[in-house]
Amino acid sequence: MSRIRSKDTKPELLVRQYLHRHGFRYRLHTATLPGKPDLVFPKLCTVVFVHGCFWHCHEGCRYFVVPKTRTDFWMNKIGRNVANDLRQQSELVALGWRVITVWECELKPLTREATLVALVNELTSPPEAAQFVN
Repeated sequence: MSRIRSKDTKPELLVRQYLHRHGFRYRLHTATLPGKPDLVFPKLCTVVFVHGCFWHCHEGCRYFVVPKTRTDFWMNKIGRNVANDLRQQSELVALGWRVITVWECELKPLTREATLVALVNELTSPPEAAQFVN
């Protein structure tokens, strides 16, 4: 578990590189915001979380599989992650931020381009017309 990174993961780097190539500038892991969002766009008042399907219990995803050993431990740990995600998202919304979640499975080669284009469209749309990606 010591090798599991919370920053600079491959999915996060894919999103960051794509957005930077398309002219978006952002801050990384701002500690003053709840949950230390992966990407913070202060001018757009928007934050983006790039979640791993296993660690954040992506329901219905083929990459989220309940472990066969120490099941209680893992489900408690993942359940806490999900509860923290919900709490942090509600805190961010209460502070006036738009919250966008990009899942690891959406960044697999077959769906990557469509996901990133949708993310750019989401970022450029006015806040009141935004559809949250969850």
